[in-house]
This record gives sequence, C-alpha cells and structure tokens, in this order.
Amino acid sequence: MRRAIYPGTFDPITNGHLDILNRAIKLFDEIIITIAVNPGKKPLFSLDERKKLIKKTLANHSNKAQVKTEGFDGLLVNFAMEKKASAIIRGLRAVSDFEYEFQMALMNRRLADGISTVFMMPHEKYTYLNSTIVKEVARLGGNISNFVPPVVEQALLKKFNR
Repeated sequence: MRRAIYPGTFDPITNGHLDILNRAIKLFDEIIITIAVNPGKKPLFSLDERKKLIKKTLANHSNKAQVKTEGFDGLLVNFAMEKKASAIIRGLRAVSDFEYEFQMALMNRRLADGISTVFMMPHEKYTYLNSTIVKEVARLGGNISNFVPPVVEQALLKKFNR
C-alpha cells in the first residue's frame, strides 16, 4: 500500500488544494489529509470545522475511499511514520514556495530518511490561490465561488455574516 500524507492548515480547503489531491490520488493508494494544529497561526475555522468541511467536500468525490482526514499536532515526520506513510505531498505554487519547502523536505529527510517529499504543482489557474487570500476576499464581500467548493463558500459566508 502506497500511503501519503498531505499536510496543511486547510483554513479552509481550496480548489487549489483539491487539484493537488486529485493529482496525488493517481500516484498513491491512500492519502491522509493531515490538518496541522499550528500554535503560531490563528485559524478562522476550528480543527473540527476544517475536518467537517473537507469531509463534506469529498462526500461525492469519486476516489473518496482513498482519502482520510486527520488532525495532528507535532512533528510531521513522526506522524507520517506512525501512519506508515512513504511520502509527504507538498504543493508548490511559485518559486517563493520552493525555498521554504526545499528546506523542510531536507530536514524531514534527515529526520526520517524512508519518507520522501513529493512536490506537486497545481494547475496554473490555481497558482495565485491560497486560503488567506480567499478568506480576505470573502470577508470583503467578493465572489469566491471559483476558488473553493460550494460547502466551503457557504461556511465562509456564514463566518462573515454574508
């Protein structure tokens, strides 16, 4: 079984995240979407809300049996080893992402040599997209329907009383 971890804050999950997931499903038998609890970030959605949004988003997904969702707090490679994952999936949108992700991949390799980092680029129509931008557009009343799944759009509108 080829199992991969797809870590992120996913606050909220976007169509860019889903694009990476759909590409990764073709390479691995199982993907664990791993929602990070990062004390340095103040997410809009709680861990439980983010899990529910991802599960609702994937409810009608053709490969939903291949995807699990879990939260984690701690060192990613330890979580990956605990789950017997062979890879960590990371999305790269721009060159600016690469430097940080490259350093993290090297550190993860140093900590757990048996776990590979797989860098994936989203479709070019998502290269500018991130959760922070989506939240800001939603907060200011902009149309986010092309950036997130409908269930996420509704959750954002509710959060911002729209």
